[in-house]
Amino acid sequence: MSPEDAINLVDKLLSPYRLTAIQEVVFRRCWEGSTYAEIASSEGYDADYVRVTGSRLWQKISQVLGERVTKKNIHAVLRQQSHQLHQPETPSPWWPGADEQSDTPFPGSPLPLGSPLYIERPPVEKQAMGELRKPGALLRIRAPERWGKTSLVNRLVAQAQTLNFSVVRLNFRQADGGVLANFDKFLRWFCANIAQQLRLSTRLDEVWNVDLGSKVSCTNYMQNSVLTPLQHPLLLVIDDLQAVFEHPAMAQEFLPMLRVWHEEAKNLPEWGHLRLLVAYATEAFIPLQIHQSPFNVGLPLRLPAFTLAQTQQLAQRYRVAWEDSLGDLHRLVNGHPYLIHLALYNLSVQQMNLTTLIDEAPQHSGIYSDHLRSYLAIFESEPKLCRSFYQVIQEETTTELEPMAAYRLESMGLVTLAGNTATASCNLYKEYFGGRLGIDPG
Repeated sequence: MSPEDAINLVDKLLSPYRLTAIQEVVFRRCWEGSTYAEIASSEGYDADYVRVTGSRLWQKISQVLGERVTKKNIHAVLRQQSHQLHQPETPSPWWPGADEQSDTPFPGSPLPLGSPLYIERPPVEKQAMGELRKPGALLRIRAPERWGKTSLVNRLVAQAQTLNFSVVRLNFRQADGGVLANFDKFLRWFCANIAQQLRLSTRLDEVWNVDLGSKVSCTNYMQNSVLTPLQHPLLLVIDDLQAVFEHPAMAQEFLPMLRVWHEEAKNLPEWGHLRLLVAYATEAFIPLQIHQSPFNVGLPLRLPAFTLAQTQQLAQRYRVAWEDSLGDLHRLVNGHPYLIHLALYNLSVQQMNLTTLIDEAPQHSGIYSDHLRSYLAIFESEPKLCRSFYQVIQEETTTELEPMAAYRLESMGLVTLAGNTATASCNLYKEYFGGRLGIDPG
């Protein structure tokens, strides 16, 4: 496949989004085998800028295709996509009743748009889209890891695009450690990414004023260089906002700035164009003044666990016949979306026996072994966090945790918080970790 054919295919896959000029340069050169350093040197771009552009492009293609796409596997992925586009139309194996179960995706990645395996959790989707239609909206979506936040955000983005919103997506986990360690660098990274995705000329040096400070410079840039010329709604999506929480000094500057932007919509029409959608795993554990925090304004939405009815609906879509033991499984994992998906995948595609699956669930031989052992490895390297969770699963009632431990454990999905008190989020974690941590909680 020639670079031009590959670029045309990517544009088709990403439609209505199209590659920007810099994305096209990076894609073409990567397709031809160049490294990011070689691209930066020959094309006259900063090396970090090229690397971030490439990373974002692979992420965007991954989100559309529902599989991990990288610089190394892009040739193979697009050859497969090209082959599928030229096949005669057949009933999609995504839908219930299709003949090829082997095409059912392995759980753990965002579900593609249109996938019937996406289960709506009313009224979350309707409330979210209704809020984003409002000028100056601030929507906060909170849920633990592997809970379906990205699949929901992808659908909100797609709906926003049908309303002719411009969309910018930032994932703070993609920022280099050096960027997150310096507030001025972070805000310049923030603005440069927005400009790049909107195909705007950056020119940050022209608007960055040392005397005014980084926050004012960033705010002026957003108002004068982004929102004023745009003159239509801009959906700014911030994924993994909690990456900023881990740098308290920065969070205490950045989060109040988001609050100010939201409130400026009441005063200036330009800021009414901005819709903020922030997704995060848990609340900030850092102290913020009530009038500065963005976590007490806008619409907060907590993505809930699956209800029993939603688990039944998903079982039907996996073509797994319902039986009482599936209700036992639902209660064992307390409706945890990823754990439910993984069980139904194994029952449907791997044809596992349900009784065996449940019996082995909290064992190393069970389907959840990789998931559970990944947390066990974290506990082995962080004894203090381990003691906190051990205390939770040993207590008959709720346990009060110090803020950092509560933040970590909730973001991992291991505990449910009510204020500063915590309970284990499901019996699976109690059964598995109760006999393996083997420490004195005191």
